[in-house]
Amino acid sequence: MATVPMTRQGAEQLKAELHRLKTIERPSVIQAIKEAREKGDLSENAEYDAAKERQGFIEGRIMEVEGKLSSAQVIDPSAVDADGRVVFASTVEIEDLQSGDKKVYQIVGDDEADLKLGKISVSSPIARALIGKYAGDTAHVLAPGGEREVEIIDVRYV
Repeated sequence: MATVPMTRQGAEQLKAELHRLKTIERPSVIQAIKEAREKGDLSENAEYDAAKERQGFIEGRIMEVEGKLSSAQVIDPSAVDADGRVVFASTVEIEDLQSGDKKVYQIVGDDEADLKLGKISVSSPIARALIGKYAGDTAHVLAPGGEREVEIIDVRYV
């Protein structure tokens, strides 16, 4: 089984989701199924069907999260020492050389990515272009909107 890279924060979020699924969602859907069964004929009981469908979703998500956590390679950004190089979990400040726009991104696992929070997936075109480079280097990003050239301003491990 291949390892799945994620930050410590991403692993904690998955653990919290798993805990919520097991302690809140699962018992709630079990109770809903019990109540629907008490109403009688299950063949025409929409509440029962909905509860069983929800149960299937919850159990599937529990298995998915447990699988990700069991194969996780948790990386603490503050413990990374890549000598100024852009690596997984590093925070990178870049400047688009065409527009002059400056942005700050942290390179995270696929499940943690959230562009609104400045977190980009390690498998995104921009992250793939930045990995291995140093502050002062330029990178060519093949994005859906066309090729962009960016300069790496700063690399931090926070």
